[in-house]
Amino acid sequence: MADEISTLMANSKDKVVLLRLRNNKTIQGTLKDFDIHMNLTLENAEDISEEKHTSIGKVLLRGDNILAISLPKEESN
Repeated sequence: MADEISTLMANSKDKVVLLRLRNNKTIQGTLKDFDIHMNLTLENAEDISEEKHTSIGKVLLRGDNILAISLPKEESN
C-alpha cells in the first residue's frame, strides 16, 4: 500500500493537487516534493476555502495537518 501511494504521489509531481486541511481550509498548488510523512512542498499555492482565493506562494505543509489529497487524473494513452 505504501509503495502504491508513493508511486501515485511521485506521478503527481509538478501537477496541481487539491488538499483539505484539518483547519477546514482547502489549498490548491503545484506539488514539488513529498516525504514518507506526507509533508508536502507546494508552489503557487492558493487558499481556495472562500469565494475570494488568497495566494500563498511556496509552502511546506506538514503531513499531520492534511486530511485529504485530490490528485490529478492520470492521462491514458
